[in-house]
Amino acid sequence: MLDQQIITGIMSYGMSGRIFHAPFIGANPKFKLRAVVERTNKNAQVDYPDIISYQSIDDLLDDPEIELVVVNTPNDTHVAFAEKALRAGKHVLIEKPVAPTAKEAAYLFDLAERCGKLLLPYHNRRFDSDYQSLKTVIEGQRVGRPIELHIRFDRFKPNIGVKAFKEKKQAASGILYDLGSHLLDQVIALFGRPKSMTKIKGVFREDSVVDDYGSIILNYAGGLNVFITTSLLVANPQASFVLHGTKGSFVKERTDTQESQLLAGMLPTADVFGVEPENKEGLLTFENELKELETALIQSERGAYMTLFDEVYESIRNGKPYFVNKDQIVWQLEILEPSK
Repeated sequence: MLDQQIITGIMSYGMSGRIFHAPFIGANPKFKLRAVVERTNKNAQVDYPDIISYQSIDDLLDDPEIELVVVNTPNDTHVAFAEKALRAGKHVLIEKPVAPTAKEAAYLFDLAERCGKLLLPYHNRRFDSDYQSLKTVIEGQRVGRPIELHIRFDRFKPNIGVKAFKEKKQAASGILYDLGSHLLDQVIALFGRPKSMTKIKGVFREDSVVDDYGSIILNYAGGLNVFITTSLLVANPQASFVLHGTKGSFVKERTDTQESQLLAGMLPTADVFGVEPENKEGLLTFENELKELETALIQSERGAYMTLFDEVYESIRNGKPYFVNKDQIVWQLEILEPSK
């Protein structure tokens, strides 16, 4: 395995690099974390003494040993840096949103193909425990044919955040690109491309210049309606998944623990990593064989962001189709991008 390791570099060692990438790359024997880019504080070498801390992205891309580059820079830089990495002969693992527009995303996928490299979108929340629970209920037809699905991502952050790039009015800014892209990816993974959509955005925090509230209604050919909502002004978060179907309903809180565990310093190799807290099961209400309503608690599978990196490895080394494809990203961005 060691001679087949994917030598990897990370473009930024802020929260994203420190929490969502380095711990998994460092703990997965299929990868070797070789370098990161740090322009000011050199924190990465404290956590990973054997890595190189480069001063610039160009230095990282000039490293001939690096095969895979993680593009985890501010949203409006994704296209330029991914293009530069692909042209430098690197595979690219790119954070959401892949690009501000569907046209730019399609360009990157086409460029990757011309360069003989892979562009791999980083959609880790397909491996959230709570989403996996919803997926299991739908695929098992536990509520019959889905009719209505509500998906929420609620936070309470009334003050302007310290991450300046998230608060500037620029390409791919605002909560729909930030959190809404996760929810759209989950819906598209389940149901594919919608027939039509309605999008609502709002700005409510004092001094905010980017949307901090967003709602998207998706209608599917079979009659299913999906309501996506995300907000930075919800003091009492509501259920993250509410599903109604022809034979029952399913309600699930947002209970995935992986982000909070990583922020607390837990490694992905810990025995309890990704395990859902007790008494947080989803509630399934369904019609039984006697035509009576019955309830059941649905325990989620363990959250598993490491699976994403295993999928990256399989795609690069063994040619396995990646779990997020070009069409899904293009559909997502057709919805997210500003109306023409």
